[in-house]
Amino acid sequence: MQLHISPSLRHVTVFPGKGVREFIKVRVGARRVSYRMLFYSLLFFTFLLRFVFVLSTVDSIDGETKCSTLGCLGKRLGPRILGRRLDSAVPEVMFQVLEQPLGNDELKGRSDIPQTLEEFMDEVKNTRLDAKTFALKLREMVTLLEQRTRNAKIQEYLYRHVASSSIPKQLHCLALRLASEHSTNAAARLQLPLPELVPALVDNSYFHFVLASDNVLAAAVVANSLVQNALRPQKFVLHIITDRKTYSPMQAWFSLHPLSPAIIEVKALHHFDWFAKGKVPVMEAMEKDQRVRSQFRGGSSAIVANNTEKPHIIAAKLQTLSPKYNSVMNHIRIHLPELFPSLNKVVFLDDDIVVQSDLSPLWDIDMNGKVNGAVETCRGEDKFVMSKKLKSYLNFSHPLISKNFKPNECAWAYGMNIFDLEAWRKTNISKTYHHWVEENLKSDLSLWQLGTLPPGLIAFHGHVHVIDPFWHMLGLGYQENTSLADAETAGVIHFNGRAKPWLDIAFPQLRPLWAKYINFSDKFIKGCHIRPS
Repeated sequence: MQLHISPSLRHVTVFPGKGVREFIKVRVGARRVSYRMLFYSLLFFTFLLRFVFVLSTVDSIDGETKCSTLGCLGKRLGPRILGRRLDSAVPEVMFQVLEQPLGNDELKGRSDIPQTLEEFMDEVKNTRLDAKTFALKLREMVTLLEQRTRNAKIQEYLYRHVASSSIPKQLHCLALRLASEHSTNAAARLQLPLPELVPALVDNSYFHFVLASDNVLAAAVVANSLVQNALRPQKFVLHIITDRKTYSPMQAWFSLHPLSPAIIEVKALHHFDWFAKGKVPVMEAMEKDQRVRSQFRGGSSAIVANNTEKPHIIAAKLQTLSPKYNSVMNHIRIHLPELFPSLNKVVFLDDDIVVQSDLSPLWDIDMNGKVNGAVETCRGEDKFVMSKKLKSYLNFSHPLISKNFKPNECAWAYGMNIFDLEAWRKTNISKTYHHWVEENLKSDLSLWQLGTLPPGLIAFHGHVHVIDPFWHMLGLGYQENTSLADAETAGVIHFNGRAKPWLDIAFPQLRPLWAKYINFSDKFIKGCHIRPS
């Protein structure tokens, strides 16, 4: 190695040499080098070698030892200066400890585990822990908190399941008071509609809407919002279908609360000739479905007791036990062509929607020969609500599903649908629906687990005309972050999900959109303590 100092003493150059002798041999030009300059040069190189030595050895320092300022600088700069890479600043022993599974039983009865981050930090400060002990303590605390969070979420889902499956006492009170009124007050037993308006029920020049519900208050809100927002209410006909037990309260309500000039028909299923003739496929399927679901996964207690599944999976399984999925009101829409043989087109409304716009323009939509006009649910700004595809509802691990459908096809929504009954009667949609319901029952609910939408997605496959999302905004019953401003601008809002607006678990910021169509000074509403919030 050679050390070369320029004549001007401004540059020092080191060249590779053959040995130590060459290293100490200094070549100079015409100017003589002073001993002072040589001393400063050697001092500079001594410092440089010391710095390089620190950078090359600092990685060997144990991670548990506090490093000096120079050492820490070496760790930060060394990899960049010398071209080396530090894989991790965390000691390997911590990874080994944190990756080891910790059983639930190992934490039972333990009182020495920190309950909060503050307690954990106090213990770390007061006790000089090595890396392994630190990792053990951290793993125990995080695992314990994870268990508690999971249990809390499952309890929340269970309580929501119970709340959404039960009838609030206010609604029960309303049905009883109206039933009593129906039996004692002739004005509550009026024929709906009045005899002179009966021809309008089969007149296709009117706008016909169908609502199937066993909830009087919910039906009242749908009817009020529909008529109040109509530009030509005298052309609106609302056909309300209910069950035998709800018929008297429903008739009493709409007899005492007419919505003229709109025409309201209230009819129970047993009043339909087609329904009373004999075997009805939907009723047979429901009876079988009820028997299967009564033993499905051992009920809610067995579902909640599962310690291996994630909370959202448990929530989905609880939802399959909801009574609404075994309600005839939920299945009856598949028989609309038989229930209304004289009508060409109807708009079917669920009882958890609110109409906020005039719906007569729906009759101007060209369906292009399709049967079902619906809003798609795989496109939209709200990725939580509008991200549903067929794979969201159907089990594509089952060969019957995977060989007939594509998982990434866009799904659509029930709740507000335009049905071209003329086009429907030319298809085998209803038969397809019942065929797949039977297949699902035979497979022990392995094709899908809940609701009437999955068989609907199958039966109407290829028969759906996509309409503008303005006509149907979804998710107000499970998306708490729904923008109130966006909801107010939609033509129809849908409280699909557990948080129905008539329940205590409804989202308080969204409930007023539904409650504004209730007259809280009405004697029946006030007498049953039904309040705006």
